[in-house]
Amino acid sequence: MPFGSECHNAARRGVLRVFGWAALSLALPFAPAAWAAAPRSISLYHTHTSERFEGVYFEGGEYLPDAVAELSHLLRDFRTGDVREFDARLFDTLHAVNLACGEGTYEVVSAFRSERTNQMLRMQSKRVARDSLHVSGRAIDVRMSGRETRRLRDAALALQQGGVGYYARSNFVHLDTGPVRTW
Repeated sequence: MPFGSECHNAARRGVLRVFGWAALSLALPFAPAAWAAAPRSISLYHTHTSERFEGVYFEGGEYLPDAVAELSHLLRDFRTGDVREFDARLFDTLHAVNLACGEGTYEVVSAFRSERTNQMLRMQSKRVARDSLHVSGRAIDVRMSGRETRRLRDAALALQQGGVGYYARSNFVHLDTGPVRTW
């Protein structure tokens, strides 16, 4: 790739990030202190189990243990039935992206993976990480009916709260609570 193209892409990403932050700030109609105490909710539909969650998971400045447990169960490894408690900050990312893009229901493509499932998937594809954050309950792959996945990606990138992967051909976005990075 010519050097000029690389610079152009970097500049484009910077501009997208600024516009993303602007759009996100308009979507979040309250100050950071209000965000810290405001109820947070999400709506999920698991494409492999047909299970749903729609409700509040954070209220009164605290994560609701029953809601986090219900979400963790919904996001279990559907192949093995193994459950792992999810990093609740991931739900905050989903909530914020939803506010920025217009409320809707996320379709869950992949969530928690047991070590066994992750190893099996790694044997099928080089795109599956050995130390995937899916294994530790810190990653989710989603799309939203009626929303372009690149719009979800742009909103998530604007948050600067973890990893964001964009899989245009497979029509999903990977979100995680790891270091800020993109692919």
